[in-house]
Amino acid sequence: MTITKPAAAAVSIASNALLIALKLAAAGITGSVAILSEALHSGIDLIASVIAFVSVRRADEPPDVEHPYGHEKVESVAASIEGMLILVGAGVIIYEAAHRLAIGAEVESLGFGIAVIAFSAVANGCVALFLRQQAKRHSSPALAGDAAHLGTDALTSVGVLFGLIAVEATGAEAIDSAVAIVVAVVIVIAGVRILRRSTGALVDEAPPPAEMDRIEEAIARFRPPEMVGYHKLRARVAGNRRYIDMHAQFRTGTSLERAHSLAHELRDAI
Repeated sequence: MTITKPAAAAVSIASNALLIALKLAAAGITGSVAILSEALHSGIDLIASVIAFVSVRRADEPPDVEHPYGHEKVESVAASIEGMLILVGAGVIIYEAAHRLAIGAEVESLGFGIAVIAFSAVANGCVALFLRQQAKRHSSPALAGDAAHLGTDALTSVGVLFGLIAVEATGAEAIDSAVAIVVAVVIVIAGVRILRRSTGALVDEAPPPAEMDRIEEAIARFRPPEMVGYHKLRARVAGNRRYIDMHAQFRTGTSLERAHSLAHELRDAI
């Protein structure tokens, strides 16, 4: 069964909305800043999922007068926004955790919190794997960014889980805030990676070297006798599309009509 990009993004929205409700309830019951940081992380993920949902619908619209190259870069813009949201959320978590360490805070009734975080880790891991598969299938930066969010959330949930278990076992409540700070650092790393990937597309970064090699191999396989060479080969990525241009050189005596026909055949071969 083929799943559309908007449908995949909608799965992420539903998952994040459920986890936010559970984590907020657990944070209220336990007083844990680590769980609260997880709830904030899921809140950012929800915003990112909504942005991804809107962007993938927009990116699939055909070219128009104002956007003759299409709308694929909307997904890269969305991924950049997601990356910035991650960094903002990490800053809030670090502030709250440091404040708790300074003034002290009690955590209690951790059993419910542990259960919620364990469920969150499993749920986010499954949804992240699903989104990663769909992002690869559709070559979607927005879905890839959303998958990265949830994958990071799953890993941080595991860290929070071990932290809560340690607090329950030792009674050292400072562990809760320390774990929240570690979670924030992991979130920052994920945010920077997403920004790096998305901004590459926005500034017309070339495809990976292996992909450029495949393009040159396609040119070499097709190359007709009339074509004596080419230069200024370049390519850029926009969503799931690749834009490639080059200057082809033809032998003296090749008619304009023949050269035009060969150029179209070369394009199809690439």
